Amino acid sequence: MRTRVLASLALAAALLAGSAQAQQPPAANPLDAIPDNMPFNVPYGAPITADRAHAAIQAAEAEAKKRNWPMNISVVDSGGNLVAFLRMDGAQLASIAISQHKARAAVKFRRETKALEGGVQGGNTYLITLDDVVASRGGIPLVEGGKMIGAIGVSGGTGSQDEVVSKAGAATINK
Repeated sequence: MRTRVLASLALAAALLAGSAQAQQPPAANPLDAIPDNMPFNVPYGAPITADRAHAAIQAAEAEAKKRNWPMNISVVDSGGNLVAFLRMDGAQLASIAISQHKARAAVKFRRETKALEGGVQGGNTYLITLDDVVASRGGIPLVEGGKMIGAIGVSGGTGSQDEVVSKAGAATINK
């Protein structure tokens, strides 16, 4: 008898808890918010020149050498096409393609790849279903005169190391 009473009380508590939850409105999904302005709406401009791309790579290389970090450094134009590349001595081979992917993702999505990384880590896993996403920092758009002229991508270290080196290269353009 005691077991039946306890079971009945447990069932009643579960039903009450369920009905209380059902009466609460569902939490708003942040992805359903409609912003007034288009985020990351930097217009594409003329492609970066080879000379400017090499200058960005040289600045990134100087930062990497200062820290003794062998890196792969890529610069793409505003269409995502490779303009310049450097593989420092000792940089890991897998990072050749990764540096180029980071640069292409940064220019195609018009944002730092760190934003993509943060989105995936924040639970927006739909991002990994989008073509050409790389959710790893180290890709930075190159913006001149308010227009995207290309992007730099760095790979070979940790994400934070790649980001430091890519920012050094981007600083030659993004002023």
